[in-house]
Amino acid sequence: MRAKVQVEEGRAGRMSLVATEIPFQVNKANLLERIADMVRDGKLTGISDLRDESDRDGMRIVIELKKDANPKVVLNQLFVHSPLQSTFGAIMLALVKNRPQILTLRAMVDQYIEHRRIVVRRRTEFDLAEAEKRAHILEGLKIALDHLDAVIALIRAAKDVETAREGLMTTFKLSEIQASAILEMRLARLTGLERSKIEAEYLEVIKLIEQLRSILANPQKIFAIIREEVVRLRDKYGDERRTQIVVEEGDIGYEDTIEQKDMVVTISHAGYIKRQEIGAYRAQRRGGKGVIGARTKEDDYIEHLYIANTHAYLLILTDRGRCYWLKVHELEQAGRMAKGRPLVNHLEGMSREERVQAVVPVKQFDEQHFLVCATRKGLIKKTVLSAYGNPRRAGINAVLLEEGDALIEAILTDGTQDIVLAKKKGLAIRFHENEVRAMGRTAYGVKGVVLDDAEDEVMSMVSIKRQASLLAVTEHGYGKRSDIADYRVSHRGGKGIITIKTTERNGNLVTVKEVVDGDELMIITRAGQMIRMPVGGISVIGRNTQGVRLVNLSLTEGELLPDQVAAVTRVVNEDENAEAVVDPAILAAADAPGDDEGTES
Repeated sequence: MRAKVQVEEGRAGRMSLVATEIPFQVNKANLLERIADMVRDGKLTGISDLRDESDRDGMRIVIELKKDANPKVVLNQLFVHSPLQSTFGAIMLALVKNRPQILTLRAMVDQYIEHRRIVVRRRTEFDLAEAEKRAHILEGLKIALDHLDAVIALIRAAKDVETAREGLMTTFKLSEIQASAILEMRLARLTGLERSKIEAEYLEVIKLIEQLRSILANPQKIFAIIREEVVRLRDKYGDERRTQIVVEEGDIGYEDTIEQKDMVVTISHAGYIKRQEIGAYRAQRRGGKGVIGARTKEDDYIEHLYIANTHAYLLILTDRGRCYWLKVHELEQAGRMAKGRPLVNHLEGMSREERVQAVVPVKQFDEQHFLVCATRKGLIKKTVLSAYGNPRRAGINAVLLEEGDALIEAILTDGTQDIVLAKKKGLAIRFHENEVRAMGRTAYGVKGVVLDDAEDEVMSMVSIKRQASLLAVTEHGYGKRSDIADYRVSHRGGKGIITIKTTERNGNLVTVKEVVDGDELMIITRAGQMIRMPVGGISVIGRNTQGVRLVNLSLTEGELLPDQVAAVTRVVNEDENAEAVVDPAILAAADAPGDDEGTES
């Protein structure tokens, strides 16, 4: 049972929820007290005031909302947490031929009709038997009245009642019942008026007997009686319906109590994740200083930023090819100064040995987008996004891996992008994603690039989404940018072309990134050294070159060999004081999964 709640315009232009027709078993005082307690405890949000405007016309509870509150969300919260809605179990259980059965509504109606048919038939049979008994007695009384003088003489001559009864039965061929009725008949019935009444009653009984026999002989007449009796009940007890029958809206789940709004989700390099409202990042003119987006440790920084709806998912993919789900509303909503909560604390099914390799925001698991995964041994797999639409707390396989292989990257595409796979020896291959057919979620994938030798492996995967350059960084701290147009589109399964020379000076390739002049990089070494630099300061040169020094690597403590570059990530716009500014291009792409910056790690 649910109270009738309407949205009305309240004071100062604010919206109000007005509850009337509250279920009869709800105590008004307890209802108001419970709502107030839940508002204080934070279980109900968006409520600014609560008033009782009940009068002699009925109960009326007015719930004023805050200016930014969503009436539907607040209403769902009230229905879930307060007595404005109560549920009770109902089961269509009935005894059918002495056996309990759960019936459908149609079957229940059929059984009711069958029950009424049996009742009407038995009642008619009973009434027929009674009418026949009465007719039999009236026939005996008529015989006595027709031979009144002889009957009186016989009774006067009998010495007792039993002798008189036997005399009547023998003389006039009457039954014992008829003879007993004659003996019990009062003298008043011997008058002419009473005799007429007996004859009239006899005729009525004969007509009733014919009518009852006709009903028993015709089933349609029984159904007509059933309908007539139901209509009579309706006319006698029917009144206006006190409950409303509306289109089923389904059960109100936990998510129905959460307002749908776009949030800014940030993940730091150390794995701390949080969400906050977009309103925390106020729009500024070009050249503004920005606002503090996250307070991180000295050796941490914001590595990923996504725009995602509170009802959207984050797909978390690990090096073991496992995929985990995380709803955005499950993340801690923290202030701009908070660092958030470790991502691994949200993933109960992930083992300690797994390492997060990619985070992909997904608003809807449709058939138009694909999840593309690349492995260390050069395999690539494309799966339609809808295949990941059944969340499991323990996670699922995003890609099957051979022994010694590992997932290195996962990206969201729309089926029209180019893919670049870069190898450890400095070669890269570019091909259209149509080269990879869509396959099942548990497939191993197909060959994306051929490795040069047993020591070679794929280091990075990039999807080409904009007019940009490709940045290559080697383990000895060298790197360069090359125009993306310098990488010809070929077929998957090749060896690739040179993206940077991996000489003794450069070392092996660490990663490639799709960058533009406005981006910034963070280079991390194995010894923990970090350097941040603007991409615009790195020259765009040809592919077949060694590049320039990006970072000076010193000898590691206790080692004779110099330090090496461990990872390179693109930094979300933030100044040297950790003041992050939301990129307007990211905000514009909030509703376009696959086109926003957040899809690239």
